[in-house]
Amino acid sequence: MRRLILPLFFGIVGTAVLVSLGVWQLQRLAWKEAVLAEIDAKIAAEPVALPDTLDPAYDRFLAVQISGTFIAGEELHVLASTRDVGAVYRVVSAFKTEAGRRVMVDRGWIPTTAKNNLRESGAAVVSGNLHWPDEVDNFTPQNDLDENIWFARDVETMAQALNAEPVLVIARQTSENPPQVMPLPVDSAGIPNDHLQYVLTWFGLAIVWVAMTLYYLRRMRKTKKA
Repeated sequence: MRRLILPLFFGIVGTAVLVSLGVWQLQRLAWKEAVLAEIDAKIAAEPVALPDTLDPAYDRFLAVQISGTFIAGEELHVLASTRDVGAVYRVVSAFKTEAGRRVMVDRGWIPTTAKNNLRESGAAVVSGNLHWPDEVDNFTPQNDLDENIWFARDVETMAQALNAEPVLVIARQTSENPPQVMPLPVDSAGIPNDHLQYVLTWFGLAIVWVAMTLYYLRRMRKTKKA
């Protein structure tokens, strides 16, 4: 009987640890789903006027509406991809509001073949969401400024290039009819939520741990009897 105490102890402790990790991930899953629901509600809310002062943490995804003018020829092309088309360019344009502020608008996507086409400027009303994308990492290539090809939406850097405030509105709808650029609205689909996978992993490991413990104890008892 004493031979079984140690493996039984490790079996119980190991199971308790794995189950506790699974429970913790369940709690994280509930928290993340609540966060995503809050973001979705914020994205779909009735748009408001652009606030005078902005906090990237608090105002991310805020629904806004701005009126003003797209400035001719002042746009950046960010290489991206869509599920249906493949490689495209996001068009980030300088926009002067009626209040005289100079901000940026992510108007949406164009085919790579339309990169050098002239897009009409002029008065427009844009409804969309504020966003400060976090797309730059150690693997992001250097932007090709000569060819106006960008590989990430770095709000601060783009603002310097367009001489604008570090404010980016992701267009959901514009008054252009028909639109010259297809809007690519912001949503929460790209926000990772892997907690359910972790829940299944930890609980699955707990089941395996219990099964292996029982198998080992059974083998030890048979060995003792033999």
